[in-house]
Amino acid sequence: MGMNYFSNPIVLILNTVFSFYIGVLMLRFLLQWCRADVRNPISKLLITITHPPLKILRRFIPPMGNIDTSSLVLMFALQLLAGGALGILQGVSLSIGGLILTTFAQLIALLLNVMFYAVFARALLSWFNQGTFSDISKLLYSLTEPVLSNCRNILPNLGGLDLSVILVILGIQVIEMLILPPLYQLASLIS
Repeated sequence: MGMNYFSNPIVLILNTVFSFYIGVLMLRFLLQWCRADVRNPISKLLITITHPPLKILRRFIPPMGNIDTSSLVLMFALQLLAGGALGILQGVSLSIGGLILTTFAQLIALLLNVMFYAVFARALLSWFNQGTFSDISKLLYSLTEPVLSNCRNILPNLGGLDLSVILVILGIQVIEMLILPPLYQLASLIS
């Protein structure tokens, strides 16, 4: 049994814990950015989970308009810490510059994935839950409506057929293909 035998479970646990908390922070950041209802039980849960470290950071890092900069700083710091710790456990050496670029790329990927799945989930819920409003559908509406409404303004009126979901999903995938590979490649060159 090699070193990987013991490090693989640790890597799995650390990756899961960091990914979960960073994902929760991203959701809180996005829901705060789009001004979702803070009385929603899901919003309350996200606020409760993320409030203790953000309360400390907000003393030093003020928000910039509608952007919660303390959430961004905490996400970046946790992703950087996770990347460094997991790299050490897996025996991968990254320079500080490479680690910072990789962290930036991973957070962009997380943002794009959250938006992709939110738009997709909203489209699915619109097929099955017509006329009902649950806590999840309200949050999905708050999160996706700014992007979808901008796409509806671009598209011509097709008589009730809404192609904005397809345009947004396609746009997210194109952005992911154009932005992430150069960032990861640049990070690997710096390392």
